[in-house]
Amino acid sequence: MTDDRLHRDNVPVGIDTPVMPTAVGIVHLGIGAFHRAHQAVYTERAAIATGDTSWGILGVTQRSARVRDQLRPQGGVYAVLTAGEQESSVELIGSVVDVAYPAEETERVLAVLAAPSTHVVTLTITEKGYARKPDGSLDLDAVAEDLEALRADARGETPVRPASSAIGLLVRGLAARAVSGAPITVLTCDNMVDNGRVLERLVRQAAEAGLPGADGAALRGFLDARVTFPCSMVDRIVPATTSAQRDHVGQALGVRDEGLVVGEPFAQWVIEDRFAGPRPAWEAAGATLTKDVAPFEQAKLRLLNGTHSLVAYSGWLAGHTTIAEAVVDPAIAERARQYLFEDALPTLTPPDGLDLHQYGEQILSRFANPHTGHTTAQVAMDGTQKIPFRWGGVLADALAAGREPQGVAFGLAAWAEFVRRRTRSGEGVDDPRADELVGVVSAFEVPGGSDGLGDVEGLAGTEEDVRALLGLPGLLPESTPESFLDAVAAEIGAFAR
Repeated sequence: MTDDRLHRDNVPVGIDTPVMPTAVGIVHLGIGAFHRAHQAVYTERAAIATGDTSWGILGVTQRSARVRDQLRPQGGVYAVLTAGEQESSVELIGSVVDVAYPAEETERVLAVLAAPSTHVVTLTITEKGYARKPDGSLDLDAVAEDLEALRADARGETPVRPASSAIGLLVRGLAARAVSGAPITVLTCDNMVDNGRVLERLVRQAAEAGLPGADGAALRGFLDARVTFPCSMVDRIVPATTSAQRDHVGQALGVRDEGLVVGEPFAQWVIEDRFAGPRPAWEAAGATLTKDVAPFEQAKLRLLNGTHSLVAYSGWLAGHTTIAEAVVDPAIAERARQYLFEDALPTLTPPDGLDLHQYGEQILSRFANPHTGHTTAQVAMDGTQKIPFRWGGVLADALAAGREPQGVAFGLAAWAEFVRRRTRSGEGVDDPRADELVGVVSAFEVPGGSDGLGDVEGLAGTEEDVRALLGLPGLLPESTPESFLDAVAAEIGAFAR
């Protein structure tokens, strides 16, 4: 390996030359590792498949200049290491033209958002980046500085104020674009149910609060007539890049890549086909364009995410550090299959072109890939927020069909015992309702025992203890019968120690 750094003008011999975009057609807000290993890869491959190089990406990094400082010296080019269980490969990506940091470059970002050559805005800002209150409405306090900046922009004040939030920056960019009226598509790629509609509501609330009445008439009219907010679903496990991986790829390429990202072999992108104007031919790169994302979204939530949680809780209880270790444990694998194929799959309507049984088998194979790096404790976070969506719908639909889902019962028992042990040991539970969980566990009467956990009779395995945890408001469907709670209590014995 030399000391040279990867650049568009310094592409290693023996590897495919990355795309050289001829224009910026996309502005992406939140250019972290996931975007670079997912949407940017699809955009690269679409350009290769079609020869259309007008879809260069201007990435926007929100919280720090780190990604800008990684990619700008490389001309935007970086490598993606696809790390499978048995094999790996390296691909250079050139679809990112540059990265801007709003704290220093807001004026530039607004100008590109307003440019007629820009047709799509994409987002991966994480759910927290949407500045929502618990009721789903926009947290006006969180975007107050940007709303004031929006009013200053409308007055033509200079210099342009730096953006402090992704939603605020987006609304300001749309207001700048409303002057010309050029149509644009705003495509969120974050993991939220009905994500496009969620984003549209937030943007409209910000526009109304920032420019109320006649001052905002032009912006509201533009949103009505010239802007669309399609829904989408994305999937690819993108673990944090390690120093060892960076060194390995550097040695293979002969140049240092500070922007390297790592992804598993599997990738999926489902997009609602509702665009305001031109778009890249992402379907040529394997994306699915559809009229309705919801069936794909529900399949991912119940099959992938639901199984992920079951493996995490039971794996942690069995002493496994990673999901990859846990999912190949024969006892856990058996229950994961029970949940996947007996409980969850029958509750779903297969989306067009998706074989749900094959998809389920892929999930188990993906979880077994040691390169993904997911820990059981990491996936076990925020259980009270995940359970209603991952297992609650499966439970409700199975009960309506006259079945008591035993895999769900096992998963809930594992969660209850996970909460009890973490609380009793002092490790704590990373959950928005942690105080409520501690209150329930603290009410348990735990007989002696040198480890402070007591004997089996004092564990959270009694019917009363299970009911106390599962009785938290909003956790399970209100119609959950007593017989199912009994089934959960009976499963606790599998975890007693």
